Amino acid sequence: MKRAGILNRHLAGAVAALGHTDQILICDAGMPIPEGPRVVDLAFRAGVPSFAEVLDGLLAELVVEGATAAEEIRGANPAAAALLEGRFPDLELVPHERLKQLSAGARLIVRTGEARPYANVLLRCGVFF
Repeated sequence: MKRAGILNRHLAGAVAALGHTDQILICDAGMPIPEGPRVVDLAFRAGVPSFAEVLDGLLAELVVEGATAAEEIRGANPAAAALLEGRFPDLELVPHERLKQLSAGARLIVRTGEARPYANVLLRCGVFF
C-alpha cells in the first residue's frame, strides 16, 4: 500500500497514465461533466474534499505547464481566484462557457465536493525534465 501521495487508486492510476500536454479538469460539484474523458469523482458531501485540497494534492504529483479558469471566478469566488492566481502566475482566464467547451478535451476530470461557484481549473501537463 502506498504510504504517501495520492491514495485513491482510481486517481493514482489516472495520474500515472498522463503525458505531456494531456489536460486535467479539476472541478466543483456543479460543473457539467462532458462525455468521453475519464472521471474520478471524489465528492463525498458539500465541501468535502475541497477544491484547494484536491488541487494541492494533484500539484504535488504533477508538473503543470499551464492552467485555465473561468474569468467569472474573480467576481463570484474571490477566494478560489486568489488560490489559482497564487499557484499559477500565468493563469489564463476565459469565459465559463469556453471553459466548458475546453473541458471536453480533458483526458481526466477530477470532481471535488466544492460547492462554491467557478471552482474549476483546466491543467495542462508538463514534463519533469
